[in-house]
Order: sequence, then structure tokens, then C-alpha cells
Amino acid sequence: MLVSAAVCPHPPLLVPEMAGEAAPELDALRGACDRAVRGLAGADALIVVGGGPETRAYGSDAYATLRQYGLDWTIPTRVTRDAEALPLSLTIGFWLLERQGLGAGARYQAVGFDASPDDCLALGRELAESADRVALLVMGDGSACRSEKAPGYLDERAAPYDEGVARALGQGDAGALAALDPELSRAVRAAGRAAWQVLAGAAAQDGDAFTGELLTDEAPYGVGYLVAGWSRAGGPA
Repeated sequence: MLVSAAVCPHPPLLVPEMAGEAAPELDALRGACDRAVRGLAGADALIVVGGGPETRAYGSDAYATLRQYGLDWTIPTRVTRDAEALPLSLTIGFWLLERQGLGAGARYQAVGFDASPDDCLALGRELAESADRVALLVMGDGSACRSEKAPGYLDERAAPYDEGVARALGQGDAGALAALDPELSRAVRAAGRAAWQVLAGAAAQDGDAFTGELLTDEAPYGVGYLVAGWSRAGGPA
């Protein structure tokens, strides 16, 4: 069953070497992510969930890399011929876990960006049932239409959308995440919708309530970056 979760965004610029001289601009965001991730320690299974081209699990030989974004960074540095690269969301999740010394034994699960809510919820239930004590690191950006300089330009629906997600994350409200509209999410270019709904499915698996804490809600580049931590109400099971 799910006992804890951390929700973080996955911009490549979260990695200081990617951001270069602009790295200090995201120091507070990195700090919030670190705090959320530290709350995942102690679970029987730690699973990173993030959006990708398709819904699938990655094997233990998968590797994290940012070469396609212009940074010569790959872990592990030597990979087998048949090894596969993790998608960006899982790569940043990998990086966050390594910062906290929690990467050993972690599992990596992609969910298709366009996966239906029902499929996302079902995947969440499946992950929650995969061990006695499951922790999820859920990777997902908010809308990308918060300003005229945003990747998706300005959409007046973007800020209210992110506000709703932030409220749900801060309140541990799985039902609100489950109800996110895929069409609106796509329109405001919210890359985290499917992953958040996997969290909703995992959290609602046995009906127990979760306590949520919203650690960050910002949009420095016109993209919503939300960080939160969830824990099972009443403490460890």
C-alpha cells in the first residue's frame, strides 16, 4: 500500500549544470524537491512515476541521461548495448533520488502523457499493491501557458488550472487529482496530469486519507512548478 509520496517537476534546468549561470534562480525549487524526496525514505518499494511516450516499466539496466539536452551527463557512465534511456521525467527523478542517496533499488514507471484517467488510476492501484509499504516519487510539470513567454504562450485557463492542482496536492485530495480533465490539461500543456492521476489511484487504493503539504507553487518561466509531500494520515502504517 502507498505510505508516502513526493511530487516534483522535471525541467532539465533543475540540474544546476544544465542551468549554468542561471542555476541560482531555481535554488529554492531544488531545496523544496530535496525536502519532499527525503520523506520517501524507509519504504519497501520506491517507485518513480513520470510521463513518457507510452506506459511501461523500465528495467534495472535503464540509464539516465541529459545528452539530448546538451549536457554530457549519463548515469551509469557505462551502459550495455541493449540498455534504454529513461524519459526526461524519470531521468530528473533519478537525479533527485541520487542527491538524497535513495536511488539504490528504485523502480521506474512511465505513464503515457495521453493515458486515460481510468488507465492512470488503475496503474496507481497496481503500484500501490506491489509491496507492503510503497513510496512514489511523482514527476510532473504544471501548465506551460502561464505567460506570453511560456512554451505554450499565455492561456488564461492555465493559472486557475495550476491553482486547482496546487490545492489538491496541499490537501492530499486524491479525488480532485482523479477528476482532472485530460482535454483541458492538454490545452494548457500540463505534462504532469497523467502522473498525478497515477498518484490519485495509488492513494485511493484502500480508502485511507493522506496528509498533503504544498512546498512550492511557482512559475518562473511561465511553466507551473509544484512540489508537495504526502504521508498517510495518522503516521506510518
